[in-house]
Amino acid sequence: MDNVSFDINDALKHYMSDPAGIPTPEADGALVDCENDPDSLTDNAVINGVLNPIVDAVAENPDAITRSSIFDSLQFLLKYTSFLSAHALSKIFDLITSGLATEADVIHHDLESDEQELIAHHKQLLEMYGFLLQWTIAAVETKAVEKSSTTVPIRGRGKPKVKKGTGPGENWDSSSQLETALNTMCKVLRLKLGRIFLTTSERDTFISLLTRPVYMILESEQRVKNTSIRMHTFKVLCVAVKHHGHAYAAQISIVQNLTYFEHLPEPMAELLHILAEQYDYPQLADEILRELSNKEFNSNDTKGPKSVSTFMVKLSELAPRLVIKQVTLLARQLDSESHTLRSALIEVFGNMLAYLSKSDERGDNHKSQLNAFFDVLEERFLDINPYCRCRTMQVYLKICTLDQKFPKRRQKAAELACRSLEDKSSHVRRNAIKLLGTLIRTHPFTALHGAQLARKDWQERLDKVDAELDALKPPVDAPGLDGKENTTVDAGLLDDATQMDIDQAPSQKPLNEMTDEEKIAAVRKAQEEAATSEAIEKLTLTKRYYTEALKFIDVLHEATGTVCQLLGSKNKSEVIEAMDYFEIGDAYNIEQNKLGIRRMLRLIWTKGNSDEGKGVQTHLIEAYKRLFFEAPESFSPNDAANYIARNMISLTFGATPAELTSLEQLLSTMMKQGMISDVVIAKLWQVYGVQKREISRKQRRGAIIVLGMLATASPEIVVGEMETMLRTGLGSHGRSDLQLAKFTCLALRRINPSGRQAKDSAIKFSRLSNEHAVLARLAAITEVPTDSKEWYGVAEQAINAIYALSRHPDILCSEIIRRKTTTVFSPNASRPTSRDESQPVSSSPTPDEDVEMGGDPTVVPSSQPAPSSQPPSSPTKKQNKDNTVALSQLLFIVGHVAIKQIVHLELCELDFKRRKQEKEKSAAAAKETSAFSASTGGGRKASAKGKPAAEDEEGDELDLIGGTTEDDFTEAMAHIRERELLYDPRSLLAMFGPMVSEICANNIVYKDRNLQQAATLCLAKLMCVSSEYCEANLPLLITIMERSTDATVRSNAVIALGDMAVCFNHLIDENTDFLYRRLADPDPSVKRTCLMTLTFLILAGQVKVKGQLGEMAKCLEDEDKRIADLARMFFTELSTKDNAVYNHFVDMFSLLSADQRIDEDSFRRIVRFLLGFVEKDKHAKQLADKLAARLPRCDTERQWSDVAFALGLLQHKSEEISKLVSEGFKLVKAPA
Repeated sequence: MDNVSFDINDALKHYMSDPAGIPTPEADGALVDCENDPDSLTDNAVINGVLNPIVDAVAENPDAITRSSIFDSLQFLLKYTSFLSAHALSKIFDLITSGLATEADVIHHDLESDEQELIAHHKQLLEMYGFLLQWTIAAVETKAVEKSSTTVPIRGRGKPKVKKGTGPGENWDSSSQLETALNTMCKVLRLKLGRIFLTTSERDTFISLLTRPVYMILESEQRVKNTSIRMHTFKVLCVAVKHHGHAYAAQISIVQNLTYFEHLPEPMAELLHILAEQYDYPQLADEILRELSNKEFNSNDTKGPKSVSTFMVKLSELAPRLVIKQVTLLARQLDSESHTLRSALIEVFGNMLAYLSKSDERGDNHKSQLNAFFDVLEERFLDINPYCRCRTMQVYLKICTLDQKFPKRRQKAAELACRSLEDKSSHVRRNAIKLLGTLIRTHPFTALHGAQLARKDWQERLDKVDAELDALKPPVDAPGLDGKENTTVDAGLLDDATQMDIDQAPSQKPLNEMTDEEKIAAVRKAQEEAATSEAIEKLTLTKRYYTEALKFIDVLHEATGTVCQLLGSKNKSEVIEAMDYFEIGDAYNIEQNKLGIRRMLRLIWTKGNSDEGKGVQTHLIEAYKRLFFEAPESFSPNDAANYIARNMISLTFGATPAELTSLEQLLSTMMKQGMISDVVIAKLWQVYGVQKREISRKQRRGAIIVLGMLATASPEIVVGEMETMLRTGLGSHGRSDLQLAKFTCLALRRINPSGRQAKDSAIKFSRLSNEHAVLARLAAITEVPTDSKEWYGVAEQAINAIYALSRHPDILCSEIIRRKTTTVFSPNASRPTSRDESQPVSSSPTPDEDVEMGGDPTVVPSSQPAPSSQPPSSPTKKQNKDNTVALSQLLFIVGHVAIKQIVHLELCELDFKRRKQEKEKSAAAAKETSAFSASTGGGRKASAKGKPAAEDEEGDELDLIGGTTEDDFTEAMAHIRERELLYDPRSLLAMFGPMVSEICANNIVYKDRNLQQAATLCLAKLMCVSSEYCEANLPLLITIMERSTDATVRSNAVIALGDMAVCFNHLIDENTDFLYRRLADPDPSVKRTCLMTLTFLILAGQVKVKGQLGEMAKCLEDEDKRIADLARMFFTELSTKDNAVYNHFVDMFSLLSADQRIDEDSFRRIVRFLLGFVEKDKHAKQLADKLAARLPRCDTERQWSDVAFALGLLQHKSEEISKLVSEGFKLVKAPA
């Protein structure tokens, strides 16, 4: 039986080039027969027939492998592994592994007994087994890859279909056999291979037979995920590197693996960590880090830097001691173009800092290393790439959680994070907010006074320490010291000199000669001096501590302003981060954060059907719930309710109208979601209605404001407590505190929601009769004698409440106007001040709209107002003022009632249409429905001339108009509005129209500022009632808007013109130029009002835009930031409407270019902003052609450069235009 002549180098050469080409002349005949039909190899019977004798032979003696027939048969089978069954391959794998294991035992025994003559034989056997094992593992891995690619999970029902011919044996898991093989490799590597392989090349060749399959196993992600296999592979490589000179080859393989396999960076770091820690071989890690520090990556290569980055970060986490030695070399990659690498190094440095902070060493080298790492991290706050800047802050987040606090570096980090809040990248800003929040949470100033960071408290502490220090320091101006000279002498020197004097005094007394009193005095003096010195040192350290805390708090205060702005960010995650920051700051009592928490309220309006938009709202509600609606757990239910009620009231303190509107939306949303308990609501009513003791006005107001807000979601809250409101807000408390009365009226309005809230409300309340106590009190509160400006707010809300609650609000308001008119024009008439004194409603009004607003002509002033006819000398100055105030109040009531009456008419019309539709749907129930609905007074309005109607007659009235069409009813309403309210002789309002016009027109005679404001407002409201009255007084209103010196009057006129543009578009459309002129008003408030009005009108399509958009564009460069922001918002919205910016650009450009007051830089910024909305190439081309045509017509160089600049911003320019621009400005003047 011939032995094979095996040469490992030759075998490897054939194997590497083409395994299938390896000759197997001595293979078993049964196998040779299958060579032309490899499929027959799937037959296990054939394979078993060949393998079983081989297994027996090798089991008997591992030397059997050297027989040609056995070796060639195994090589033949390995060539055709793709056709073999899993069972056959498993059998071969077992055979070779067990053969090698047995051979390793034999070699170990022979080496121990020093059998030199057998070494050459063992060398050949090891090479043969190693070669076959390498080939087998390659075949097993190929089979595993094929298996994983074919077993794709199948969706659907039933069992997955099994490929034909695959039985139970096909589901072979080779993991356990792989582990055995890897264990066997370790066994072989533990042998003294140096005695078998005498030359380095022979040894390296053999080691490669064992390591090559290991690297192949690592290439499989599935294998690496298996912890047991991964650890076995690491073990093989570690032994090979440590004992058999495999380090260089391992270095090459590991670096290659990092480049080509994305799953290997972390396992490779783990390998190097194990090698250094368990096998005490850190040299390989050093070499690899050195190589990576010199590696340059192609700018297009993203895979390489990513893998290397992951590897370095993982290694720095596992083995910081290894990395810190090479960190100087790695720092070179901070200049790399790859931001991924730079990010990784930033994280590595963070890990190094964490490592150093935990180490016991505290020498100079340790300190300098810490400083160096911090310096690099601080530099990276300004890295060119936002991802690196983010990573820097994420690293600082980890550093903040360390036990060592690094106070000086934290201060610097806070300053840098504060600066990063203004970064252009939203990711950076978000991380900066998060870092500041973490710096607050982990701040180091907790040792002396707890964790709170209120600036006021810390400043007081610092001032106190300063005072104590001043008291303890040597009293330079104390009696007995020689003035100024001593002030410049160091205290320490004085102490020394004194000591010397004592020592060298001529009357030196030995200690035993001193009396007891002298000894005691000397000791006491020394103790006092030592105590003073120690106290000064302690206070100096305390002062430094306080100063550092204040510096940190100042940075946080500065940051809060920027974070407030970021609440308006488009990036929702940034907004959520900002909310969390304010919540953290509030927990630490940072004063400025209160501002942010209030600003957060506006986020309740965040739009967005997406989860992001809803996420912001939900996050806001949750944040407010945690801040204000969750009492400490130790509180009893009663205390908790008190705590929450107090917090809710505090939210109203100092709130602006906009903030109150947002708070209302927030509280009503929370109420709908059941977050506010009945106990808390009861507590709020207790605060509002308390009578026995005087409480803060602010608190009582706050309670009713909150209750009114909650009532928008649940009107029953107010209905059940009407008596309390009558007694408090509309009683004596309300009369002495008009703000309280105003908010009480506002809360009463909630009983009958209007508009969108009415649709959402499930419960409807029937309206009240005019005799009801609530309406009587509401009417009476408008007649409270006062000259306070707060009266106007009360009157407005009282009239609103009357129109919301009363069944016949027009009748009640007519009475109010009559009584107020009597008061104004009959100064001696009594003024009713309570419910009991208020006059009952007249029993004879008719249901006609004009007559309802009319009354006894004897009390109505003539068209010429009475005050002007009085002799100027008769009343005293105070009477004059009282008359002016009373007249202003009367005009305010008239104007507001007029506006509310129009709204009431529209509601009547809607009510009629609704009931008509209901009647058509259900003819059978028409009478019942009509009788119930008639109580709202809709039927009464349609009758042009009627008689006093009782409740039972109103149903009949509706029957009378049952045949009326909707168009007829609409026309009747329009007639009442146009002709009757302001022009019918019987109308009450008609009497005031001429009087208001007279007061407004004669502003020199009626020069009181408040009267003019009230008269203009009244005029504007009356003009919204009738187009005829509007047309007659439009020139007057425009003149007032143009010439009035009062900014409030001008603002009101602007708003009025906007309202009229909606009501009577045909009248205002020709006069919009006057409106645009207010954009140049000297007062910013008027300018802002005008811009907002025009924004609404243009975006809602209420006015046609002609050439005036240029005036809006000028506002983009306004000094007032709010105006500039409004203008930006306007153009951003306008750009979404049918290419509006493109369509009007040329007109805007002409107007802007012609205005000499706009400097060149401002002009360019405006044009750049506007052209940003021209996105289509077609539009850019057309604009370029239009602008280019202007170049030859430019008279001045500025005009030419303006056009050239605009052309330069457009994407599309032809060669002809480019040539025209390149020729420059040419001006040809005709000879004189």
